[in-house]
Amino acid sequence: MGKLKQSSSMPIIHRNAAGIDIGSKFHVVAVSPEITDEPVKTFKSFTGELHAMAKWLKECHIETIAMESTGVYWIPAFEILESYGFEVYLVNAREVKTVPGRKTDVNDSQWVQQLHQFGLLHASFQPSKENAELRAYLRQREKLLDYKAAHIQHMQKALMQMNIQLHHVVADVNGKTGMEIIRAIVQGQHAPDELVKLRDNRCKNSVEVMKAALTGNYKAEHLFSLTQALELIDIYMEKIEACDRVIESTLERLHQLADSMHTTPPKPKGRDKSKNAPSFDVRQSLFNMIGTDLTQIDGIGSSIALKLVAECGTDMTKWPTSKHFTSWLCLAPCNKISGGKVLSSKTRRSSSRAATYLRLAAVVVGKTNTALGAFYRRLAWRTGKAKAVTATARKLATLFYNALRYGMEYVDKGANYYKEQYRKKIIGGLRRQAESLGYTLQEKVPALAETEVS
Repeated sequence: MGKLKQSSSMPIIHRNAAGIDIGSKFHVVAVSPEITDEPVKTFKSFTGELHAMAKWLKECHIETIAMESTGVYWIPAFEILESYGFEVYLVNAREVKTVPGRKTDVNDSQWVQQLHQFGLLHASFQPSKENAELRAYLRQREKLLDYKAAHIQHMQKALMQMNIQLHHVVADVNGKTGMEIIRAIVQGQHAPDELVKLRDNRCKNSVEVMKAALTGNYKAEHLFSLTQALELIDIYMEKIEACDRVIESTLERLHQLADSMHTTPPKPKGRDKSKNAPSFDVRQSLFNMIGTDLTQIDGIGSSIALKLVAECGTDMTKWPTSKHFTSWLCLAPCNKISGGKVLSSKTRRSSSRAATYLRLAAVVVGKTNTALGAFYRRLAWRTGKAKAVTATARKLATLFYNALRYGMEYVDKGANYYKEQYRKKIIGGLRRQAESLGYTLQEKVPALAETEVS
């Protein structure tokens, strides 16, 4: 293959740079033609081949490598190359756009190498090894919760097939009362008079109504489906508990690495009502690790705080400002301007889990009597709920960033304070507009005051 001509008008930022086109079966690696007579090599995706690729790059005196984030195929190559001491750039695929007519694996790898050599590629965020481990455990826990939810639906379907309308008389079928009744049914207890004895005293429905709802048409095939669904739910509960134990130990290890001396968090703002929350004290563990109570921010509970820390890490210096952080989350407007005219200011689409958690927190905070809640409701009334969720999530992201980087404590000033500030802003705008038209804006005198003056 002929050597690619390099432009002399652009300065070379990374002289000893390599580019890799990641694939499922093989990876194509390209280095500068000035380094070796064979600038492009292909290595299979087997582990031994990945080590051979790293050794060849060492022989070529490569210092930095760029690769696309293709599916999950990049992970083994990234980790092995990093273990050899290379500075690996994982870049977004939208930043690596090939020239039309050059769509081959070899040309792709050479194109990535050239872009990286001239410093035109930006490395995607990668958490520390310890934080990546915590993130993997939490993502596994979320998958288990999803699998468990599917079997809860199977269990409810089996109950409906037997016309046991448990969901009409208990608040949560998966709650304490509901599960005790279901376990009794699986064990062979089908008499409504006996099943109703398992009801909690806080149940709002009367005993007679519950007896009617628990009178079912029991058939062997439906009982079999119910039994298997219950067994699978129990299995997933065990696996979730195992995840909780390893997550707790990982947080303790991160606490020791951080060498934090904080042990007593401030008084909690409210009770965390999440039924799928981990079984240990997440709030205390997080405070021990980072020294800041993130749950003081309205809308962010202990579970969401843990997920945000796992996705973003605790080192906020990787983003120079909070604006860079919100832009990374795709919560900031992406202005497209041409000819001095804003063509679009929509936010970019993103698969970021952290952004999803912040949007969920924004929906929660929109129902509270807080300054952020008032902001959400005003914006939802003016522009719609979708934009209000994004704007509120951006404010929460800024508070999260400031809390971790600067240790800033969040103090809510209340919805009334926000409404008063907004009222002053509107009046100020009206006063300036009136003055520009040659008028003076005056406050209306109450009718009672007018009567007293006359």
